[in-house]
Amino acid sequence: MSHLEDLIGQLDRALAGADAALAADYPGERGVRQPVHTVYVPGDRYDEKTVAQWSAQAGRALAEHAGSAAEAAEAFAIRPALAEEIYDRVTTKLAAEPIEDLRIDFEDGYGDRPDADEDAAVTVAARALAASVRDGSVPPFHGIRIKSFEAPTRHRGVRTLDLFVGELARAGALGDGFVITLPKVTSVEQVAAMVTALDVLEPAHGIMPGSLRFEIQVETPQAILGSDGTALIARMIAAGGGRVTGLHYGTYDYSASLGVAAAFQSMEHPVADHAKDVMQVAAAGTGVFVSDGSTNVLPVGDPDSVRAAWRLHSRLVSRSLARGIYQGWDLHPAQLPGRYMATYAFFRDGLEVASARLRAYVHGGDSSYLDEPATAAALAAFVLRGVECGAVAADEVEKLAGIDRVELAGLARRRIG
Repeated sequence: MSHLEDLIGQLDRALAGADAALAADYPGERGVRQPVHTVYVPGDRYDEKTVAQWSAQAGRALAEHAGSAAEAAEAFAIRPALAEEIYDRVTTKLAAEPIEDLRIDFEDGYGDRPDADEDAAVTVAARALAASVRDGSVPPFHGIRIKSFEAPTRHRGVRTLDLFVGELARAGALGDGFVITLPKVTSVEQVAAMVTALDVLEPAHGIMPGSLRFEIQVETPQAILGSDGTALIARMIAAGGGRVTGLHYGTYDYSASLGVAAAFQSMEHPVADHAKDVMQVAAAGTGVFVSDGSTNVLPVGDPDSVRAAWRLHSRLVSRSLARGIYQGWDLHPAQLPGRYMATYAFFRDGLEVASARLRAYVHGGDSSYLDEPATAAALAAFVLRGVECGAVAADEVEKLAGIDRVELAGLARRRIG
């Protein structure tokens, strides 16, 4: 067998570089919860009461336009039996944790204003966020969107970032849930520049090196296809040096950049699907989350308009979930009922089948599926996402699948976040 041992040694040496590159470039899941959405609030409109206000407004909208499970079934185009199953869960969610991920926006949602005005607004918002961190009312994920690193807005973006992070650091309010959003990224060099900025800001404010993380907003065609024909978004993840946590699709900026008329700009337009397909492939195995964008059709006005907007929003959320994109953007409190109705319906509709397949995989027994480890991991991740957002109770999983939450996380190949 010496020839075989020699061959194996030769192959190990030849592939050592590729093995190391694979482990470095594709480390797998980060092992943390992914929020189901990101809520954007203009920087000058945010204060420590914002989350409670969104909760109250979302609850009122649901009570007014879909005050029962039967009305919700019609309003959100959900099967009546499923609506009965999720209605109370959604009302509880809107009261207890209406926003999973909050982004205080100093980019498009805030606009261009004199430096003194933005400085003041940044300071007020950062102190309000710090107060929410101290009293425990802050959403589990939260952060800031700065202006882009394009030449006209770069200085302002860095200045806002420095002020905001400095305020939080002094207040001891920087935790694992904090994230920065870098919008309108057009080059790999801008991502590298963001890493440089964070490398400088951390010691300047006494922050642990490497702890500040950021998301890349994919709002320009340059992020998807570079001038040399390569998919730059993959290179951007690498340039992030382990600091990139997410890729967020920007529905309207991206569509407009490709010349799509305003009436046809949508999360489900073919150009949107192409961009998100590239994002998903680039992020797969890297631990970087992918988020869909938003719809600008708001559930406001007369009852028919509200319900029409809810049905559209719910359908788009369900479509994203079916395509393996588990996060999106919400821009108005009345969108929250649609977000959670669609999300909870998705996870509960597939719960029994997924649990039965997991039970058969773990404990044996009859099953019409021959599931392999990768599929079992996907089934476990599906159920775990349902538990984390509140659609599913952990004790339900124990009853249906015969595994507890720790075992579920293990099967999903990650720890509980």
